[in-house]
Amino acid sequence: MKGDYQDLVDEISTLLGAPATLEDRDFRLIAFGAHDSDDGVEMDPVRTRSILTRKSTAAVRAWFEGFGIARATEPVRIPAAPDAGVLTARICLPVRHRNVVHGYVWLLDTDPGPTAGQLTAAMDVTERIGVLLADEASAGEDVARELRAVLTSGRGWQRDMAVAALRAALGPGADDLLAVVCVTPWPGTGTGAARVPGTVAVCSVPPAADADEPPAFAALVRVRATDALDPARTVATRLLASSPAGAAAGIGGVRRGLAELPDAWREARAAARTATARHLSEPGKPSRTTGEPAMAEWAALGPYRLLTALPAGAAQDPAVTALLRHPELAHTAEVFLDHAGQAGRTAAALGIHRQTLYYRISRIEQLTGLDLDNGEDRLLLHMALKAARLQGS
Repeated sequence: MKGDYQDLVDEISTLLGAPATLEDRDFRLIAFGAHDSDDGVEMDPVRTRSILTRKSTAAVRAWFEGFGIARATEPVRIPAAPDAGVLTARICLPVRHRNVVHGYVWLLDTDPGPTAGQLTAAMDVTERIGVLLADEASAGEDVARELRAVLTSGRGWQRDMAVAALRAALGPGADDLLAVVCVTPWPGTGTGAARVPGTVAVCSVPPAADADEPPAFAALVRVRATDALDPARTVATRLLASSPAGAAAGIGGVRRGLAELPDAWREARAAARTATARHLSEPGKPSRTTGEPAMAEWAALGPYRLLTALPAGAAQDPAVTALLRHPELAHTAEVFLDHAGQAGRTAAALGIHRQTLYYRISRIEQLTGLDLDNGEDRLLLHMALKAARLQGS
């Protein structure tokens, strides 16, 4: 399919004598025409960014949409906007099918620009692109519906029917090694698989009727091996880049085929919830801002694999209640237990003197009534602190 788009974009580039770029209606790059010029005009910064990052900025999108391109049926000329990074004027050819815009073909509006006849011929080609994009969107919606049914179905014949329908929609690829990515919270509805590069299928997943959980987005990703999750990590990073603030991503365990996808989805949801919890700087304090995406994998969740399976509030313990009123001490206790009770490593991690650590541990024992020389007391406090962090997420 991608080759079809590239051929059509090349055809437009030839007709207009200028490199054209095709984006979907969400301004994600699909194909672009090559050029052999070294002048600074054709390598406009916005075009360069679109090609390198495969998307446009919010400012660029707002500027272009302000000229009514989503409603246009003819070429639209758009002036430059240096404040938005658009240094060169554009001509937009809306890609439509049955009165619905599915994308845009872009070219720089240079002098002399294309003639009216050339633009008419190019618009004829955009109609063929519109048919392809519409068919792909329809197919993506069908796959999204079937994937959502598999992830939300209970055990029994309902799941069997949902798996059979998804298998028919995916074809031979249904038996590949697959990983599930969860991003939550996710506003709105899902999109077709073609709109998320690197995915086999995607869908939005509403919260279960009996569950206190936010809506989520699911992406099914093909991987080469059970320990080769780079494709899933790449998809998760892309989704987080377009997610609302505070969203987190989780990756479930790899499965072959579709039968165990609901279990993989449960794992991915648990990992996303854990990713949010891990981004809390200290129990009782708000989230910290880091340069790292909030992302976690089921295989590396540690105690959260058990804690996320418990009902809400089930892991709360009175021993931690008083401690959580002292965030610095709660954080010290968690770091101490994360480092297996080794004072030297804990003090170094916290950037404090050992004597300060020993004083804090004494205060922690007073507040909790627990003996941190006792293995079971350590386990109780450690799990209770992790549960509190998870609850705070």
